[in-house]
Amino acid sequence: MRKLVIAEKPSVARDIARVLKCNKRGEGYLYNDDYIVSWAVGHLVTLYDCEDYDKSLKKWSVEALPFIPEKIKIKPIKATKSQLDILSNIMNSPKIESLICATDSGREGELIFRYIYECVGCKKPFKRLWISSMTDEAITAGFASLKDGSEYDNLYEAAKCRSEADWLVGINATRAFTLKYNSLLSIGRVQTPTLALIVSRQKEIDAFKPEEYWEVEADFGEYKGTYINDKNETRINKKEVAQEIVNKVKGKTGSVTSIENEEKKNPAPFLYDLTELQRDCNRKYGLSAQKTLDIVQDLYEKRKMVTYPRTDSRFLSDDMIPKLPIMLNRLKATKEYGIYADYVLSLPKLPISKRIIDNSKISDHHAIIPTEARANVESLSADEFKLYDLIARRYLAVFYPNYIYNTTKIITTVEQENFLTKGTTIVQKGWTELNVVSEKEKKKTKEDVLPNVVVGQEETAKKVKINSKKTKPPKAYNEAGLLSAMENAGRFVEDEELKEQLKESGLGTPATRAAIIEKLIKTGYIVRKAKNLVPTEKGIKLIEIVPKEMKTPETTGKWEKSMTIVSKGAMEPEKFMNSIKRYVNYIVEQSKQGDCKVIFAADKSRKRGKNSPEVLGVCPNCGGHIFENSKGYYCSNWRQGCKFTIWKNTLENYCTAIDPDFVKQLLKDGKIENLFVRKPDTNEKCTCTITVNKTGQLDISNLNVIS
Repeated sequence: MRKLVIAEKPSVARDIARVLKCNKRGEGYLYNDDYIVSWAVGHLVTLYDCEDYDKSLKKWSVEALPFIPEKIKIKPIKATKSQLDILSNIMNSPKIESLICATDSGREGELIFRYIYECVGCKKPFKRLWISSMTDEAITAGFASLKDGSEYDNLYEAAKCRSEADWLVGINATRAFTLKYNSLLSIGRVQTPTLALIVSRQKEIDAFKPEEYWEVEADFGEYKGTYINDKNETRINKKEVAQEIVNKVKGKTGSVTSIENEEKKNPAPFLYDLTELQRDCNRKYGLSAQKTLDIVQDLYEKRKMVTYPRTDSRFLSDDMIPKLPIMLNRLKATKEYGIYADYVLSLPKLPISKRIIDNSKISDHHAIIPTEARANVESLSADEFKLYDLIARRYLAVFYPNYIYNTTKIITTVEQENFLTKGTTIVQKGWTELNVVSEKEKKKTKEDVLPNVVVGQEETAKKVKINSKKTKPPKAYNEAGLLSAMENAGRFVEDEELKEQLKESGLGTPATRAAIIEKLIKTGYIVRKAKNLVPTEKGIKLIEIVPKEMKTPETTGKWEKSMTIVSKGAMEPEKFMNSIKRYVNYIVEQSKQGDCKVIFAADKSRKRGKNSPEVLGVCPNCGGHIFENSKGYYCSNWRQGCKFTIWKNTLENYCTAIDPDFVKQLLKDGKIENLFVRKPDTNEKCTCTITVNKTGQLDISNLNVIS
């Protein structure tokens, strides 16, 4: 009798198989006398489509809404059904005594395994492998301390609630508003309030009118000062007032009336969670949130050089304390970090505080840090190094002393008018020696040494000038700013109780925020302009028409909070789902109210009728609809010049058919990962990633032979 280990993807399965010494190969699995190691390829199972419940629902109609099935069902994903069949045969084989769930240690990983388990009708007991690192040592330790699968039942229920809630809200809201406005409008629990943030910011920018104001600067020879009023403000709203001050003090002698010195201490930044890492990568390197996630996932899975990345914690647990010097010694062996790690290791005692170790601030996984594996820095690509460098330096920085500096404020008074001068001197560089701050932050830590002066010292305003300035509009969101807004959505809420709740949830999760941004781009609601995210006309109009409840953070924040409570076993899943069903009924009812005062221009060619072709998705080129014909899939705006086309025979050399389900998934996600194909020259079974560009051309990457 053997145990079956199910990993989330083939690459992870190979690592586990190597540690377990499963050296023999079967069709879709690796094995030895004790274990069979097989894999999913992400999700192998999905929720039913509406037409799976009732074929008549393939045609969208207002009369069929709201659609809330008594029980939400699951089905195999066609593109990966062959691997599900392999798993089904092994899972239900009498030669398998039990299972080990080795999918990603998180909410979505749990759902992937449980959906497979349910779909194939398996009843066998299973254990859970829960690890935060993919090193051989971590895998070995994980198998030595497997948890009973039932310990994660609540996590599964929360994941299932999330999946079903998103489906119910998505299909009902999308159909309701699409039918009303005669344009395919993708609406979602998290994506719509996120879009609303971007639209709101754009409206603030559009409505902004710059105001001119003035400041007065006096040059006292060895230093300069800026005029301040009795409220310590430098801004002067009338130029004539500024000129009066200039005329009053120019060439006059005053004295130093106040000197304030203050020593300040700044501790190192907290360790990285995923969202903070994505923000820094966007600020420093212009990397998108999705690109950052893809790279750090490779550093975790393939390179095994960082810990589990999809975390929302910036702290470590106390059981990790004995391992901390191991990571430091690995960094000491590198030319990039050796001098810094050597300093930390030379300290009499490792400086551990609540800013590093705090069990109460960890839910599933600790902060992202380097692993105990050898830091093979020279093997990394340029982008991989950028991320690893941030993570390694941040890890080292938390053990460094505070950055200490002195601030000096001098008030020079001339003719009863006060002029403020600020200076900074560095006492101790501390953690800033590791260069972990941005260019903007470096300016804040730059020395500005003032001359030695004493109270009562006479100073003459040798030169005095007026500086004309203008107020600046709010900045458009870049990805770093939007990630912050999503994480801290509570600041957009007036209700104090909800504001407090949203501190722990926000819009989306660290693992989903990147995908939400990409989906808003793919559905034509926002575009990237330089480094900014800007709403399209379609995105702005959508926010105009949806009910308030769909575009404010309160609703989704409450849901995220509820799902967290479900994951802790403190709320019944049925209670949460009942609230979702009530919400769906309300949204559909709202969609039926009022007239269509907004027209969506992108979809003029759309016509409804008995024989209308099925809309498969949104055109990534122009925002039109994608339909099927005998030879391929085309855009409804082809008459207006859109060239988007996917030909059905594009992948025939790879023994893969392009059916409507394939196109739906590709248009929805922008890519299909871990697709099973045959290598054209050898006919070997492979997995690959398929992406599509704005003309419909398919790109094949990550072609990996799996058997």
